[in-house]
Amino acid sequence: MTNHSVCSAYILIGAAFGLLSNSAGAQSLSAPANNTGQTPVLWTDRGDIRALDLIGGAGGKEHQPTGKFTFEKEDMDGSSPKFIVRDEQGVRWKAKLGPEVKSETAATRLVWAAGYFTDEDYYLPELHVDNMPKLKRGSDLVSADGTVRGVRLERYLKGEKKAGNWSWFKNPFTGTKEFNGLRIMMTLINNWDLKEINNSIYQVPGERPRYVVTDLGATFGETGNTITRSKSNPEDYSKSEFIQKVTAEQVDFHLSSRPFFLTAIAVPNYNKRTRMQEVAKDIPIADAIWLGKLLEPLSDDQIRDVFRAAGYNDKDVEENATVVKQRIRDLTRLELHRPDPNRVPRP
Repeated sequence: MTNHSVCSAYILIGAAFGLLSNSAGAQSLSAPANNTGQTPVLWTDRGDIRALDLIGGAGGKEHQPTGKFTFEKEDMDGSSPKFIVRDEQGVRWKAKLGPEVKSETAATRLVWAAGYFTDEDYYLPELHVDNMPKLKRGSDLVSADGTVRGVRLERYLKGEKKAGNWSWFKNPFTGTKEFNGLRIMMTLINNWDLKEINNSIYQVPGERPRYVVTDLGATFGETGNTITRSKSNPEDYSKSEFIQKVTAEQVDFHLSSRPFFLTAIAVPNYNKRTRMQEVAKDIPIADAIWLGKLLEPLSDDQIRDVFRAAGYNDKDVEENATVVKQRIRDLTRLELHRPDPNRVPRP
């Protein structure tokens, strides 16, 4: 069979399953997230954003990991090498290795600065772990003496339990400016991995359930299919597009996650990945302007701190920070596309 015939066959299979007709239908929920009757929360006002410490991020300097760490167990979930350690104070941490460690650490800080809840992540160029065994994944990043190179540590918070996952298309916040702001944040950082499994509902006794995007590693690169996308790649990030289409009422952002068409035979994954792109579409322009004005007061040094905290070198810090600053400006300039209610129509 020729290459042309193979391609035609895959296209016909995709058409037969109706893959390309997958449409979104975001729905609002009025029920609380759990049976306690507590109203869930997605966003909080950080106050004066210019005062935020973006080196420390959500956990601040007081939660910075220090001292000795002891290996507990390997975590085989997800695609990145991970394992659990405990520090001298008894705090447990999830260590992640691989290409996501810098991008995820940076992403949590920027998303947190915008008012959203994130994990408490820290980047360490080197971590010594006692009783470190040979890992099933990532062993090439661990020395014989238990020294691990390039680590993201995520702090386990006392009393916090995962109560479930939430969907971009069915949640209690649909239609609010805060939820639309989170949708935009995912495009601002080029997060191409918007699977439901990466969205968690966290519950702490006595507190309101928190809706969190808990895996932000597939960021600061290029969105796209398995062949074209990247993560933690400043050059790709700087070349990528942000705003796709603007009208007087709505704005679409660039977000590509549809798989290569020859993989369309994997129906559920193709549908799921294709639908992710709709997270970035049909967003009220007023909500995009709101987010831009919220982020606008961030100083150049604060934005650089986002990437300094993640271990990027000086060149990459500047390249990433330049893109973030430009995207914030692009959001605020959307004001120019809104009709002026005071303008008198020409006769």
